[in-house]
Amino acid sequence: MVLMSEAQPFFFPRGRTACLLIHGFTGTPKEMRKLGEYLADLNYTVLGIRLAGHATRLEDLMRCRWEDWLASVEDGLALLHANYDQVFAIGLSMGGVLALLAAANYPLHGAVGLSTPYDLPHDWRLRFIRWLKHLLPTVPKGTPDWHNPALAKDHREYPAYPTAGIEQLMGLLAKMRQELPLIRIPVLLIHSRQDRAVSPENAIRIYEHLETPEKKLIWLENSGHVITCDTDHPIVFHEIATFLKTFSVVETSS
Repeated sequence: MVLMSEAQPFFFPRGRTACLLIHGFTGTPKEMRKLGEYLADLNYTVLGIRLAGHATRLEDLMRCRWEDWLASVEDGLALLHANYDQVFAIGLSMGGVLALLAAANYPLHGAVGLSTPYDLPHDWRLRFIRWLKHLLPTVPKGTPDWHNPALAKDHREYPAYPTAGIEQLMGLLAKMRQELPLIRIPVLLIHSRQDRAVSPENAIRIYEHLETPEKKLIWLENSGHVITCDTDHPIVFHEIATFLKTFSVVETSS
């Protein structure tokens, strides 16, 4: 198995509070690495995982089920829980979905969802995706919505969406919607009003279905979908650091 260039997982051991960073659908750990470096500089231990089927070949993702992606998260959480005092999950896009599912099912101290979908956009073809995936194995990606094209040059992702993967993403989203009311830990949501991949309405719907008393939704104005790398990423990093500091119960020092 050969990984895409600069797309490897990363681990920065620091203090007793650990953060699991989860990338998005067809993305790679690279889109979370700058955030990981920022948090490590604040003395948080950081593990940036590679989800099953990602950062290798598109064909690998075609064979994955959503349970495989959740298993990747479970493996990361098991490693951190065995060695650190408290654990937070932070995910981008589909990674945010997985972070929220983890929040509903595992002993976390908090979860962060960045550009997280509640559902896929309405498309009549989704009703037939079980059969369509055999006729149309991949779907082209739309025009990128980056506000800073210079930052987009370093992004690593698959060039298309696997249709079978979209079917699995639908199943994952259904599972998240079912379990959002079960979350009782603090949750931070950050979303750009300019996100053309996952419309801002998704953040509102997630927020409304969360029953945890500790929830916050922050809006960005100058980024597209990949908010960990686009223009507003300093705001994203600062808000996450504030969230971690607020809900950490031990010091970040070793």
